[in-house]
Amino acid sequence: MAAVCFMVTMVLYFVATVSFLAYLLRRSEALSKVSLGITGAGFVSHTIALVIRMVDVSSSAPPSFSEALSFFSWMIILVFVVVELRHQIHVLGSFMVPLALVSLVSAAALPETVPTLQPVFKTLWFHVTLSMLGTVGFTVAFVAGVMYLIQDRLLKSKRFNVLYSKLPALDFLDHLNQQSIVLGFPLLTLGIVTGAISAQFARGSYVSWNPEQTWALVTWVFYFVVLLGRLTVGWRAKRAAYLTVIGFACVILTLVGVVLKET
Repeated sequence: MAAVCFMVTMVLYFVATVSFLAYLLRRSEALSKVSLGITGAGFVSHTIALVIRMVDVSSSAPPSFSEALSFFSWMIILVFVVVELRHQIHVLGSFMVPLALVSLVSAAALPETVPTLQPVFKTLWFHVTLSMLGTVGFTVAFVAGVMYLIQDRLLKSKRFNVLYSKLPALDFLDHLNQQSIVLGFPLLTLGIVTGAISAQFARGSYVSWNPEQTWALVTWVFYFVVLLGRLTVGWRAKRAAYLTVIGFACVILTLVGVVLKET
């Protein structure tokens, strides 16, 4: 049953992705409502699949990396829906839903011979949830940064097209970028701390300096510098947008490192 729900979810997220991307090119706002409705249906199906999976698997069993990726995809959609209901930023779905789809497809593509995560990730769902919530925060910051750069370029080139009319104001995108990092950084910090504690119990060492741990620490240091720069030096606007795009590349490298390690 869970497998069927996951398959339905992928189909719905795919259709929603196509619909949201089409929304970028058309002035009709009705398409955004259709896209949001399809995304909502996919989110419900995804939630059912996760609940069934949690019921079927022992609560003491460590989550697999594919389950973590699926959970990450679910949280991306959850954050999108929350932001959408609060701020009515329809265009956000054109960036976040495709990311959720890629994450879910990646989870489905992982071989079944990868049953669990490495011991450093075995603080059950507590560590995974904290780490993934932090990553979702950085994902939103990345999306806000990309939208900022696009909108800034459209303004400077005076290309007041359909995309320009759909993107939020630069000040709002800069604020969303900062708030996402402010929320994501402490969550990632707690995730790393719980992972280190788990590694101490499992291996007798807080840090083993394997690729995923190394990139996780690199990511943490990078976002620490960015957050410090934003809150003290006053890094804003285009510089902050570029930095969050670079930081998200570190996040992706961390995830890729885990996949290569596990496979």
